[in-house]
Amino acid sequence: MSKTLDYLALIIVFIGALNWGLIGLFRLDLVRLIFGDMSWISRIVYVLVGICGIYLLTFLGRVGDEA
Repeated sequence: MSKTLDYLALIIVFIGALNWGLIGLFRLDLVRLIFGDMSWISRIVYVLVGICGIYLLTFLGRVGDEA
């Protein structure tokens, strides 16, 4: 179960990183484009990406322990 959560968090953070890259390069916010400007769904997406990013800090600690 933990491995599934790890991969899901990695995918969500990867999507968030792609969105930030598009914002930086082209001023194109896909979340805002798809869900609207700070709608409740877009806010949930942003919060979910942030929570997954914080969760992945524990993932880094666990990977370091395995090596």
